[in-house]
Amino acid sequence: MITHVYDFLEETLKKYSEKVAFIEPKLEDYIYKQITYKELDLSCKKLASEIIKNLGENSGIQKSILIILPKGIDCLVTFFGVALSGNFYTLLDVKTPQDRINQVVEILNTKLVITSKKLNINIKLPTLYVEDLEQFILNNSILLKIRQRHIDRNLFYVIFTSGSTGVPKGVSITHKSVIDYAFWFCKTFKINNSEVIVNQAPLFTDASLPDILGTIKTGATLHLIPNNLFAFPNVILHYLDQIKATMIFWKPTILIYFASHEENLKRFSLKSLKKILVGGEIMPNKQLNIWRHYLEHALFANLYGPTEITDVCAYYIVDRKFGDDEILPIGKACKNIELLVFDENMQLISCEQNNIKGELYVRGTCLSLGYFGDNTKTKQFFIQNPLHDSYLDLLYKTGDIVAYNRFKELVCYGRNDNRIKYKGYRIELSEIETIVNSHPKITMCACVFKDKIYCFYESCEEIEIKTYLKRKINSYMIPSVFIRIEKFKMNSNHKIDRKYLYEII
Repeated sequence: MITHVYDFLEETLKKYSEKVAFIEPKLEDYIYKQITYKELDLSCKKLASEIIKNLGENSGIQKSILIILPKGIDCLVTFFGVALSGNFYTLLDVKTPQDRINQVVEILNTKLVITSKKLNINIKLPTLYVEDLEQFILNNSILLKIRQRHIDRNLFYVIFTSGSTGVPKGVSITHKSVIDYAFWFCKTFKINNSEVIVNQAPLFTDASLPDILGTIKTGATLHLIPNNLFAFPNVILHYLDQIKATMIFWKPTILIYFASHEENLKRFSLKSLKKILVGGEIMPNKQLNIWRHYLEHALFANLYGPTEITDVCAYYIVDRKFGDDEILPIGKACKNIELLVFDENMQLISCEQNNIKGELYVRGTCLSLGYFGDNTKTKQFFIQNPLHDSYLDLLYKTGDIVAYNRFKELVCYGRNDNRIKYKGYRIELSEIETIVNSHPKITMCACVFKDKIYCFYESCEEIEIKTYLKRKINSYMIPSVFIRIEKFKMNSNHKIDRKYLYEII
């Protein structure tokens, strides 16, 4: 019975102990580094032993351990090392401002920090450095004792998202949720030990989970690409070709950017790349169609889910052609998950009711245990199932607007807070973005509302977009102001920084 995420790694270790698990490739000036499953296991257990030596055994209460490290093998070692110690981790970006670090430390009541001496992190807490890992002493007896007390409802990690009040929200995810996700993901996409996975998502986001879980559960190999190198499509695509990569799960903004450099997709055959997964935001079909044109042999899938449901709760395997101005569905629920759509009066919308918009709610073991240390916020977003009150049956209120199409697939129109009331009409700004993105000379766009609709678009030239939109959408949906920009500013999650757009209006 699998109850601990580390169980996956131990099962894989029996078959593939000498196989390389993780690779930090030599690209540009980066130093090549790799670790086998056997070496990974030893490093994780040494770190776990040192954590317990510093914090003592937990007695029913897990302790918070803060990790501040760049993407890399050392960072992944800390994930599993913390889990083996019986505690839970939170990883922060190395560029996180000191004030936010202090907020997170206070919310979590953090007991220990793991970082690198090179980063010069200044937190007045007990600290372990990855440079000292080899010196830590393995203590198998204490690790066994900790494992025997473990249950799958223990926390694996807490990920912080931006709170609307400026206070970060710590989403608390259990081993059970991650284990279920791993089983579903590997079965659905037929992940096996021959998989060569190339990671794009930052490790401080849950979008990296499929890469990590798909690797350790099956004995695959994961390549960890430095995030800044995704600014160079030719370098990345050459590398994919060179290592015969078989799977990627990347953000839409990355796939969009690469599609805008179409000459590189023409140049590299990428014959081994059989699985191209995308998630995190709405993926425009215009750029997806470019990828599909050059990689006709590959499976494409759109994955959807907020952090609060362990990364993914819905998926759609692309099985038909789409026009550039159509919205790609998010499809159907993952196994052991139920998706419910309610209108504004909390009346259930069935899959037989086509094109009727409502808010998406999620139930299942994928649900977070709530926001760490914030019961008020937890009760606001994790609510009793309105269809009954017979027993505790929580749903997560996603805040996303969806509707069923004629194929009984869910289509996501964006955030509820991205829905506006303008000139007496309800408007989904993401619908406008979908049409603007379909323009052949536009790379990507973003619409924001501030007393009127502004449309920012990335293009090499000024474009008369109003004329184009008049043939596509209702007149009341056409933005009042169009602003061309050379290149969108992205946040740390590789999403368009919409807060910045509001600031420059």
